[in-house]
This record gives sequence, C-alpha cells and structure tokens, in this order.
Amino acid sequence: MKIKILGLVIVTLLFSCKEETKITQREIKEYSIEQFMDNEAVGGGSFSSDNSNLLISSNRSGIYNVYTIPAKGGEMTAITKSDSTSIFAESYFPNDNRMLLSADGNGDEINHLFVRELDGTIKDITPEKGAKSSFYGWSKDDKHLYFGSNKRDPKFFDVYKLSVEDYAAKMIYQNNDGLDFSGMSDDENYFALSKSLNTNDSDLFLYDVKTKEMTKINDNLSANAAQDFSVDNSTFYYTTDDGGEFSYLMSYDLNSKEKKKIVEKSWDIMGSGFTSEGKYMVVYINEDGKNEIEVLDTETMKPIDLPDFEGKSITSVGFSDDEKWMRMYAGGSNSPSDLYTYNLETKEQLKLTNVLNNAIDVEDLVTAKVIRYKSFDGTEIPAIYYLPHQASEENKVPAMVFVHGGPGGQSRQGFSSLIQYMVNHGYAVLAVNNRGSSGYGKTFYKMDDKNHGEKDLQDCVEGKNWLADQPEIDGEKIGIIGGSYGGYMTMAALTYTPEEFDVGVNLFGVTNWMRTLKSIPPYWESFRESLYLELGDPFSADSIRLKRISPLFHTDKVTKPLIVLQGTKDPRVLQVESDEIVAGVRKNNVPVEYVLFEDEGHGFVKKENQIEAYSRILKFLDTYLKKENLPVDGEIPNTEIEAEK
Repeated sequence: MKIKILGLVIVTLLFSCKEETKITQREIKEYSIEQFMDNEAVGGGSFSSDNSNLLISSNRSGIYNVYTIPAKGGEMTAITKSDSTSIFAESYFPNDNRMLLSADGNGDEINHLFVRELDGTIKDITPEKGAKSSFYGWSKDDKHLYFGSNKRDPKFFDVYKLSVEDYAAKMIYQNNDGLDFSGMSDDENYFALSKSLNTNDSDLFLYDVKTKEMTKINDNLSANAAQDFSVDNSTFYYTTDDGGEFSYLMSYDLNSKEKKKIVEKSWDIMGSGFTSEGKYMVVYINEDGKNEIEVLDTETMKPIDLPDFEGKSITSVGFSDDEKWMRMYAGGSNSPSDLYTYNLETKEQLKLTNVLNNAIDVEDLVTAKVIRYKSFDGTEIPAIYYLPHQASEENKVPAMVFVHGGPGGQSRQGFSSLIQYMVNHGYAVLAVNNRGSSGYGKTFYKMDDKNHGEKDLQDCVEGKNWLADQPEIDGEKIGIIGGSYGGYMTMAALTYTPEEFDVGVNLFGVTNWMRTLKSIPPYWESFRESLYLELGDPFSADSIRLKRISPLFHTDKVTKPLIVLQGTKDPRVLQVESDEIVAGVRKNNVPVEYVLFEDEGHGFVKKENQIEAYSRILKFLDTYLKKENLPVDGEIPNTEIEAEK
C-alpha cells in the first residue's frame, strides 16, 4: 500500500530547546492576541502528479480550509471556503488533479472523506451518518484508495478498498476481533494488525490473506508498532522497545521469518516509512521532546544531507511519487513551522510560506530551554522552560506550570501562540513532563499507572518549587494551567494541594473519572481496556479510588481563583464535566470564570475562538496572579461567557 510519509503531528503544546540568550538594554514589544493569532498554521503537503503544486491545509481564513500552492513558490489558491467546519487536505489523486479532503462536524471527531472533483464540486464518499472514516493510502496501481470505517460496527474499524473511477467500495478486511489495522503490503497479501494490551504495550500480528494464517510478531510484552512494508513485499518493518527503554526499528523477513535490528537511537524512534519507490526511508526520532528526522538512502542505509535551517528544526517531510522532490516543515519554539520544498537532484531549496505575522519581531519571542529537576522521591523530571526577556532578579515575574494532555502525552519543543502570548506579557512558563509522560523510556511512562492525581501531581508541585527557587521568578505568584488531562491536573492541584498554586486555568479537563471512563467514544473500544488498566475500571472496585481522585467530589477544598474553558461538541470530555466543576467551586465564594464555545470540540481550532479563549486567560491571570485590576470591595465575580458563532 502506497502511503504518504507524513510528519508526526503532536496535538499537545509544543516547545523547543536552545541555549537561552538574555537580552539586555532592549525594550521588548508586547503583542496583542490578535497579532499572535494572525500567525498562520499550515499542514500537509501532497504533491500533484506533475509535481507542480502542493495540497495543504491552512487556517488563514480563521478556520482550516484547503489550498494549493506552487511547488516552486507563489500565491496560495483557496480550494474550499468553509466559514463553519474546518476542512483538511488529505492528498491529491495519483493521476489527476482531483483532491481527497476530510472534515468532521465542528469537533465531534466523526470524520468523513470527500473528493473535490475536477469541476470544483465536492462529494462525500463516506456519507454514512454517524460513521467515522480515515484515509489509509493509495493502491500501488493508483486505481484505488484504502480507508477505515466503523459503519458496520461503531466499535471497530473495517478496511475498505474504493475505486477512484466510480467510488464504489468493498470491504477487504472485517475486524471481528477488535484489532487495529496498522498497514498493508502493496500486493494486499499481508495486513499488519495490533492489539492494545495496556497504554504502553501491544501485540503485533501479520495476517496472510492467501493462507488465512495470523502470525504474532513480538515475543514479549512490549510496545510494538507497524511502520511499513518494503516495496517488493518481502519485508515488514516495525518498532519495538522489547528488552530496552526506548523503541527501535526492526525488520521481519516475510519468507524466512528472520528478525533484524535496523536502526536504534538513544531515544524513541516514533515512526518510519519508505518513499513510494523505496529509494528513501524516513526515520522520526523523539529526541528530548523534539523531532529529529533522518532520511536514509536505502542502498547504503546512510543518512542523506538535508538543508540547514539555521537553528530551526525540520519537523516533518514528505516526498513526490517520483522521489525527486521533498517538502519540509521547519520551525522552532520561537517560530512557527514554515513550508519548504527541496529538489533532491538539483539541491534547489524554496521557501513557500511566511507564517509568522510580519508585525511580530522574532527577537521579541522566547526560545525555550530544556531543564530537569528532582521530584519529591528523587525522580528526575524533564521540563521545558520559557523565561520572559524582561525577567530579571530586579524584575521578578509571575509563572505558570503547564501540564500536557494524556495521560501519557508529552510537552514538546515547538511553537505555541498561547505560550508565547503569555510569556510576551510577562509570565514565565514551565511545561512539566511529569512521570507518566511519553518519550523518556517505558519505566518513566508507567510510573503514574493507577496513581494519577497523586505522584504525578507532586511532580507538578515540585515544578512550582523549582520555579520559586529561580531568582527571576516571584515565588508568591505561581499558577497552573493545562488542557484535557492537564485540565484534570489543574483541578487536582486546586483540590488536593489547595495552597500550592495561586490560580488555575482548566481547559476542558476531566473532573469525574468514573463518568469519563464510562462514556468514552465507541470507536475507542480497542483501547478501552488499556485505559482501564492504567486508570482503573469504573465498573469495578477501582471506582472507589476513581471517585477519590475526581475533583468534582471535593470542590469544597478549592480556595483559589479558577477559569474553565470548554467546547460543547467535545466527545472526550463532556461539557457536563465543566458545568459541574464550575457550579461546585462557585459554592465556595471563589472567583470562577467559565467560557463555553458552542462550535468547538476537544480543543479550540477556530481563530475567533482562540482569540476569545486566550485573551480571557491573560485577563484572568493579570487580575488574579499579577493582581492587576482586582475587584473592589471584596466583590467576587462569577462570570459565564457563551461564545456562540
């Protein structure tokens, strides 16, 4: 199966590492949230069949729409002009200029696949109501595309093959066993399938269509993930952490059954895949929270030289079908990623986008620094630190501990408008990778199993203590912020360590684990048992502990100001979670603000909503952490804003 090699997009807040350079004798300009959100986010990059254009997604209109851009540079052309639902580019068709697109319903995660025809009309090719579809790739002969859908059974995704001529689809793999489709050989004879055992480990299988034989690839309990098949259909490639802390790349000979270690690094190999004709292999390494990318010549298995972006990191790459052109994204913690093309034969390099708002001087933004500190039990905690340029021992600044989503996510090195906005306005940010975070070895990853809101929370408290020890930080003004699981950690901090943090910012955080674990979307069925193993089974005696660590049942302990932000379409953390935590905390006569978005899901993707959300966060911090514009006469505001669009 011919799969595009896509950059690994990590939907957590991103950060970058570089030695901090202190700027002195220079006035730092403050920028408005409108200026920060006038940055453009661009993603994807499928080459047209003649390599003349790239198909990309951009939020320049305020939400994501699909555009084309000349591969050698030029103006972007809008392909879709939605003003409500975000639409994303998947791929050009292999032999003509039709385009494959995807969209859900304002964040409900029920994605459909669409074709933009040559005459400009757009057709839903997976129209089944309530069914979720995902693009898997193109057939070797370019006459079909593969996709997954749960239309037969909401819990499981079957694999379909769809004709590019008439869009007729037929099922080629029926998922009766709750296995996850992970790839397929170009000759359609081998399916890679996986079964989640827990949130770290999985079994990996190869199914032989001709013999009906299912072969288990891994020998031991380990994290195993299919990566690709060789173009001659003789070898299967996968990653595993069997016998070690970090994942490495293995090959499996489909005839001899021989296994070989191909690439190993001192960090996790997150992904790998071949270009369409197998000339290159791309390897993604998660190096201390930053993408490190190697493009290997498959004849020598040696890395080819890639362009130097002067301190920026290449965050993703993709190739044309003829393997002559490569597109790249490059950016850093103080600069969002721009799109480039690179001709592998002529070495011509072209910059296609300028996504940072021209009104913003990059020297006013802050380059993040990776630090490590010891937690309460001696465990070393990695974190990513942003210190405002204007901070000094004479000009101490307030700070925020930022907690990523998950559980099991990772704060990474890259650009975040929200983080830079807060830092630009005088708030230091420490993004902690508490125990249980991915990217630092499987022992560290498993350290929070069934002690969520306990030891991982103490890691966050120790992060606050580290901040308080820094000479540039006002130790009496430190808050906590996070989204999803990070939102849970915010509420856990205000509930179980009520005197540690001075304010809390909860973006769509879990507050009742029993309800959340009982109401996970049906299409997460293959992962449900793994979540129960890590967090607890809400239908068992684990419910006692789950109630104990659920902030909703302990809101009487909250004494510090709180702001909660939530999307009404969120299928993962239901709106009722935020409704109830707000109602509970308000009973304490504590300042609470609640911002609700009618047209967002799990995370805010529309610029208008991001502007509203982030400006509300900064105003809240200015009021209750910097203590500017505090209410007079002891008045306690409890505001609720409903952002309808």
